Amino acid sequence: MQIPIYNPAPQYEALREELEQAAKDVLASGIYILGPNVEAFEQAVAEYLGCRHAVGVNSGTDALVIALVAAGVGHGDEVVTSPFTFFATAEAISLVGAHPRFADIDPATFNLTAETIEAAITDRTTAILPVHVFGQGPDMQAVNAVAKRHDLRVVEDVAQGFGARQGSKGLGALGDLGAHSFYPTKNLAGFGDGGMITTNSAALADHCRKLRVHGSAQRDHHPEIGYNSRLDALQAALLRVKLPHVDTWNQQRRDAAAIYTELLDGVDGVISPVEAPHGTHIYHQYTVRITNGRRDAVKTALQEAGIGCMVYYSVPVHHQPVYKHLHAKCPEAERACGEVLSLPMWPGLPADAQEQVVEALKGALR
Repeated sequence: MQIPIYNPAPQYEALREELEQAAKDVLASGIYILGPNVEAFEQAVAEYLGCRHAVGVNSGTDALVIALVAAGVGHGDEVVTSPFTFFATAEAISLVGAHPRFADIDPATFNLTAETIEAAITDRTTAILPVHVFGQGPDMQAVNAVAKRHDLRVVEDVAQGFGARQGSKGLGALGDLGAHSFYPTKNLAGFGDGGMITTNSAALADHCRKLRVHGSAQRDHHPEIGYNSRLDALQAALLRVKLPHVDTWNQQRRDAAAIYTELLDGVDGVISPVEAPHGTHIYHQYTVRITNGRRDAVKTALQEAGIGCMVYYSVPVHHQPVYKHLHAKCPEAERACGEVLSLPMWPGLPADAQEQVVEALKGALR
């Protein structure tokens, strides 16, 4: 049996009638960009996460860029962030004229820690950009304490963590701003690109709304340079159908993760992911570590056996050509990039498929 790393079909089939009706309603409405569907989705996301404001934009990358600009980050500033993330995190910092300042990760959770963040802060640092990698975040109470001591903004990268919580609030409602992605593989997945900025500040939300429409709050008046980054009504309508189900889907991911962890218990050469005590893990990815330098061979063996698997990430961002000149030293991130392997994961992943994955993994390690 071929097992992909991700399968969106079960979600679509379960909600097919509602999704198709929502799409038809948008097509008939004649309102295709922003409008009432986007406004309703923004309100629903804010209520779900426990924050006051949400601003729809056209991608997770734009959410990061616009959030950073709204936070006052600009030319010559430094932003402390993780080197163990998709390139867009650091790219967004560079796009606003600032420089990433890479802090190392915790080897158990792959997240930044308050200690590694504080060690990376300089007198040019204006913000912290923690990445909630693979479905759980760093201890945001501790991160916010560091930010308060140094008078820094906190912009959360929630691309992989929609629905994970720390206390009563969702990730994205814990810093000054949160940047979300609705790319089709995410925990709340759209049918194309889409993003959202969340915040508790009315002033920051208002600034983000202006920035997404060419820096304008009034037609033909542009007091600042902005962007063309508006969430389209079709994506918002489809995501409104899916949002009420995200907790159920995240729990199904957690259930599948528990099965993997049990099946992998005691398997030499494999380290299963852990859930930090300060919040929930919603397993955007189920990422193991393959030790003893065998990761690439195991990956090849699984793929040859029809098992979808991926390496997130094979190269830390501070080793990318455009950032090598920064000479960052992040040994834990570098080691993780040589060991991590993400196994098939999606809501409703069949247990027998997981058993097949683990048997193939054990066979590759023999």
